[in-house]
Amino acid sequence: MGHREALLDGARRCLLERGYARTTARDLVAASGTNLASIGYHFGSKEALLNGAMQQCFDEYIEQITRIVFADPSATPLQRVRACWVALVTTFEQYRPLMVAFVEALAQAERVPELRAQLAECYERLRATVADMVCSSVDGLSDATARQVASFLIAVYDGLQVQWLLDPERAPTPDALMAALEIALPAALATEHVGGSSRTTNPPESCS
Repeated sequence: MGHREALLDGARRCLLERGYARTTARDLVAASGTNLASIGYHFGSKEALLNGAMQQCFDEYIEQITRIVFADPSATPLQRVRACWVALVTTFEQYRPLMVAFVEALAQAERVPELRAQLAECYERLRATVADMVCSSVDGLSDATARQVASFLIAVYDGLQVQWLLDPERAPTPDALMAALEIALPAALATEHVGGSSRTTNPPESCS
């Protein structure tokens, strides 16, 4: 294993064992069996290394969730949404250290422009991945509409993640989420009343 791979492997272990905020460059060196110069040579900074390791973990996480969501090729879009939420809940404890590390990174991103840019790119990649999943589940959506749906789903997940981290016992269950969606979605898609006049929601654009 080369120094780059060893650094990423060590960084992953540090994220899960120590978290983002508490991991130092010397921790990374000790975990990887490399040296301080290797961090700068291969990644430029400790933050870039930790973010690269976090991205690897999230890629594997998303791949696992995707396999679960698409396990039944005959499932409806709503059934896949529920399967996704069930998968997120059932894997929460397994990935809790990763979620904590990500929240810690977000807290530092405001004052570290490089980290902020890297995390923004993580979200951009996630939007693209989830948009592909949406297009595979719902016929007739344009790329732009699929991206908007993906952004909404990511926003819901981020909010749930915080609730699960703070109070998993009282956080909403997949069934509760589906019940809320079944109430809110028809209302959102129905004729809207704006300023006393009605406006019907336009249908999605057809696939490009």
